[in-house]
Amino acid sequence: MTVLPDDGLSLAAEFPDATHEQWQRLVEGVLRKSGKDVSGEAAEDALSTKLEDGLTTRPLYTAPETAGETGFPGFAPFVRGGSPAGGAAAGWDVRQRHLGHDPVRVNEAVLTDLENGVTSLWLSLGGPGGLPVDALPRALDGVYLDLAPVSLDAGAAYADAARALLRLYAERGVAPGAARASLGADPLGHEARTGEALGLADAVALAREAAAHWPGVRALCVDALPYHEAGGSAAEELGLSLATGVAYLRALTDAGTDGGLGIEAALGQLEFRYAATADQFLTIAKFRAARRLWARIAEACGAPGAGAQRQHAVTSPVMMTRRDPWVNMLRTTIASMAAGVGGADSVTVLPFDHELGLPDAFARRIARNTSTILLEESHLARVIDPAGGSYYVEQLTDELAHAAWEFFQTVEKAGGLAAALRSGLVADRLAATWAERSKKLAKRREPITGVSEFPLLSEKPLDREPAPAGPTGGLPRVRRDEAYEALRARSDAHLAATGARPRIFLAALGPAAAHTARATFAANLFQAGGVEAVHDPVSVDAATAAEAYAASGADGMAVLCSSDALYEEQAGAVAEALRAAGATTVFLAGKPGTSAGSVDEYVFAGCDAVAVLSSVLDRMGVSS
Repeated sequence: MTVLPDDGLSLAAEFPDATHEQWQRLVEGVLRKSGKDVSGEAAEDALSTKLEDGLTTRPLYTAPETAGETGFPGFAPFVRGGSPAGGAAAGWDVRQRHLGHDPVRVNEAVLTDLENGVTSLWLSLGGPGGLPVDALPRALDGVYLDLAPVSLDAGAAYADAARALLRLYAERGVAPGAARASLGADPLGHEARTGEALGLADAVALAREAAAHWPGVRALCVDALPYHEAGGSAAEELGLSLATGVAYLRALTDAGTDGGLGIEAALGQLEFRYAATADQFLTIAKFRAARRLWARIAEACGAPGAGAQRQHAVTSPVMMTRRDPWVNMLRTTIASMAAGVGGADSVTVLPFDHELGLPDAFARRIARNTSTILLEESHLARVIDPAGGSYYVEQLTDELAHAAWEFFQTVEKAGGLAAALRSGLVADRLAATWAERSKKLAKRREPITGVSEFPLLSEKPLDREPAPAGPTGGLPRVRRDEAYEALRARSDAHLAATGARPRIFLAALGPAAAHTARATFAANLFQAGGVEAVHDPVSVDAATAAEAYAASGADGMAVLCSSDALYEEQAGAVAEALRAAGATTVFLAGKPGTSAGSVDEYVFAGCDAVAVLSSVLDRMGVSS
């Protein structure tokens, strides 16, 4: 039992506060033991992690290093939330996405979702991937439109889709004040996806109608997903969303011949859509930074109190994998949690089989229950701005906001978003960012569980009905798993043609304690490319390696796995035995230069796994 002094002072009061310099001295000592002789800031830098956009995650954050005042929830600059109560009253809006051409099937899915925790609908209409616009009434049959908000995504057909929904409200007797919807007009987002310029006149007309007659309806959507899906970073996604929003504000407030909207009314016509990833802290910071940035735009426009950004979070399609799709459940859980903690108003959890085709009923159930668990069992929404006050989150929010603002200014100097899209500035910038990230993925510096790490070659693929084709012609769509997916597809084709996957023999030297770590590393690496790693028997030496290799069925390749000490003793002799048995290439799992002259190539942490695996498949005769 702790007894406090009579004067009420804490027992910790008699201990002096530790200083940052004292902590650095302790870090130096630990690093010195690992062979790194660094001191001061260099010691701290050695424990830091470089992120995209020039950001750095440091190992320690303290109060003096964090950003300045962030205000209060519901007040400018809205970093801490768009409303004073946050989501404490009802939690975030659980918004499920609906694809497909058949209005009967869409209607069945819609009703099931609404009966089981979903609170709003996101419908795809028009174009190759959505419902026919005239099928909207059937798809919403039985839906209480005064209770369930509807968000539309209709691409070039946004005006027809919007008017169809507004007519439906009128036909079903929904009072204008009771309607809640996002009409989804996003001409610039459509141009980013397709390369087709639409103009803003129809979007402006919809916004004027909504502002005049439908107080709960927002006409325009600033969709940042096209930039995220093209490989953009968090700061680039935010910067391009600002450029889009500013372009729409200019159009909405332009007096023209019919008179423009006031700035507060124009701000009220926009909803913003961002990707939420499994990078928990970066996602939290992104949604907080987005509100701060938009509040600055509103302030510059003369309406600081009206700058509370309405946010729709969507779990990232880029992070979803086709192999081991079950892991996507974990990714989307973290992403949706981060979006909710970051203050998103609506959250869409994509089903775990999203990348495989149209989701089945089980996948849709898991998607909607993800938010339900976070809201009802984890009580995440019952705390207003739960990340507020975290030194790391506050500093990351500030740094991300500055990086995004800098890119926004670059786009504005180029003439605005439309000009930046048409000149290639946006495409080139995003391509460069994705190229750098692809290097990290190839080197497994950014691991993908179930794909580049711990793949399961015996996994039975899921069969799903193909999803409708999405729009094309504009910015590309990238996926984190795409390089590894191409390698695995080659392996699958080889399996179908020959009845076996390409194989490599793991020649483990010495006891398990000496070889397990590197054997596990090598097996994971080669299996990431669809190459089966045969580790039988558990250990070999110069006398047994040839026989073991011959029995393995390996396709001309073997990899030595052991400790550096055993490599010096046995690598040369074992490599010779493997070559005598038919191995044309002998790898060594370890530092390049180890047992030089005895082996042909090396695999090690940080090597270009994609390049190694592609070369291995080529030499094994596995067609691309």
